[in-house]
Amino acid sequence: MDSNLVVRALSALAHESRLAIFRLLVVAGPDGMAAGEIAQQLGLSPSSLSFHLKDLSHADLVKPRQDGRFVIYTANFDAMTDLIGFLTENCCAGATCAASDLSNCCGDTP
Repeated sequence: MDSNLVVRALSALAHESRLAIFRLLVVAGPDGMAAGEIAQQLGLSPSSLSFHLKDLSHADLVKPRQDGRFVIYTANFDAMTDLIGFLTENCCAGATCAASDLSNCCGDTP
């Protein structure tokens, strides 16, 4: 994983609201959530939510899709897995360990 993208992702997650948005979208799974629902559940104003979603999108952690007149946001599970993999790449001196086993992450089947 490109170290610039890692820095952008970690920087984006280093804010309480953006971390809460990302975690909410991880729980929502591949169906994602409409922007209005995210704002309502987290008590964020639409302008604040828009600002934070832009930052998360720029870091490639969330992906928007149009669904009629709604924008649905989903967590980018591939980017999340890549980030976790990058952070745990040299865990346990390179030996296989639980931290480096992401095969069951996000409902993937082994």
